[in-house]
Amino acid sequence: MVKLTKIYTRTGDSGTTGLVDGSRRSKAEPRMVAIGEVDEANSAIGVALLAIEGALAAQLTRIQNDLFDLGADLATPGEVEGALRIISEQVARLEAEIDAMNAALSPLTSFILPGGSTGSAHLHLARAITRRAERAAVALAEQEAINPPALAYLNRLSDWLFVAARMVNQSGASDVLWVPGGVRTGR
Repeated sequence: MVKLTKIYTRTGDSGTTGLVDGSRRSKAEPRMVAIGEVDEANSAIGVALLAIEGALAAQLTRIQNDLFDLGADLATPGEVEGALRIISEQVARLEAEIDAMNAALSPLTSFILPGGSTGSAHLHLARAITRRAERAAVALAEQEAINPPALAYLNRLSDWLFVAARMVNQSGASDVLWVPGGVRTGR
C-alpha cells in the first residue's frame, strides 16, 4: 500500500514530475496529460457516485480503482518488472456489464442528449471526460508504446458510462432524445 506522510515535496516546482521507473518528465508531456485526464475522469465518476446507489455504485467504485491502476500503468513507461498494468480481463468485465445493462434497455431510436436525471447527467459528463482521456492516451500511444489494454479499457469505459446513464434514466424511459434541427426558428 501507499503511505504518504508528506503531501508536498517541491520536486515538481520546476514543471517536472516523477514516474514509476524513476525518470522525471515535463508535466506538459503527452504521458502526463493522459494521466491527468484519467484522474479527471475518475473524479467525475466520484461526483456521479453522489447520485447513484446500489449495485451500480459498487461497480463505479470498482471502476475508480481500475482507473487508479490505469494511472499507474500510464505512469510506468517501458518494461518494468512487476508493473501494475490494465489487463484484458478488466476490459472483458466492462463488456459483460455493458451487455447485461443493455439487455434491460429498449433500442435507441435517436441519439440522446446528456441529462434526464442528476445521476445520468453526471455519468454523461464522466463519459465525455473519459473520451478526452482516451484521446490523450491515443496521442501518447502515437509517440510512445503503451499497454494496449489500457486504450481498450478507456474506450470500453466510455461505452459503459453511456449505457449506465441510460439505466439511471429509468432504464432509458427518461432519456432526452435529440430532435435534429428541432429548435431552429422559421421551421
